[in-house]
Parts: sequence; C-alpha cells; structure tokens
Amino acid sequence: MRAAGAEKLFKETASGTKTDRARLRQALKEIDDGDVLMVTRLNRLARSTRDLLNILVQIADKGAGFRSLADARADTTTPHGRLMLTILGGLAEFERELIRARTGEGRERAKARGVHMGRPPKLTPHQQKEALRRREGGETTRELARLFNVSPNTISRLRL
Repeated sequence: MRAAGAEKLFKETASGTKTDRARLRQALKEIDDGDVLMVTRLNRLARSTRDLLNILVQIADKGAGFRSLADARADTTTPHGRLMLTILGGLAEFERELIRARTGEGRERAKARGVHMGRPPKLTPHQQKEALRRREGGETTRELARLFNVSPNTISRLRL
C-alpha cells in the first residue's frame, strides 16, 4: 500500500461481509475531497455489489476517488474505471428491480391461493368473538386486554 502511494493506512480485521466495520467507518469519515481510498483487493472492501456501490457513493459524495490495486477496472480515478463501476451499478440496480418484481409476483400468487401474509393473529377467532361479545357487554378494553394477555390496541382493533 505504501509503494502505491498510501499516506494513511487503515487495517480492518472484520470480515468484508459485514457492512458495519469500525475501521471502514473511520476511513470513510476521514476521507476528504481529492483523496483516494485504496484497497488491495475489491473483496476486501465489500462482498456484494450492493454494499460496494453504497460505499462508492459515500466516497464520491466526499469528492474522493476509489482504487483497487489488484483490480485495475475498479478505479474511479480513471475514465475507464468510472465506466466499469457505472455499468456494475446499472446491472446491480437492474438485478434489484428483477428481484423486487419476482417477489411481488410471488406474493400475489400466494395471496390468490389464500396464504395469509404477515404476522399471525394474537387471538384465535373464538377469542376474538368472545372479546367482542364482552366489549359489547360493557367490559373495558383494558380489562379485556389483561384477560387475554394482549395489548389494549389489539382489543380496540377488533371488528365485527
């Protein structure tokens, strides 16, 4: 790193799979306009395209550049490197949109089959009817919540 011109070194011991790393956070905090963040290999910075792009945006927002010594194509200080990273970013965004679309379609198919989405209800249908009957009978929401061991909001949301 020193031979490549690094003036300040940050040695990270945490895995590149973690998004919240103390030394990376410190490096991103200290980076300034005109600086270049260098890494020995691209996978030392991030293991997923999404994380890499998020980090590169933070670096660019500070007016700094990025360079990977082992991966010449990952160098935002050159026009070719910026082009490659822009293409990677476009592909990652396209991939995210495909995943979002597939997930939405799968959710719609599951709903059409009658699959319940979301958290399971706190009260069984029988308990819901009982709570509604008792509330109509004059018991307070707070009393019913204590009786059924749920929050008062759960009881107040019940409808006939």
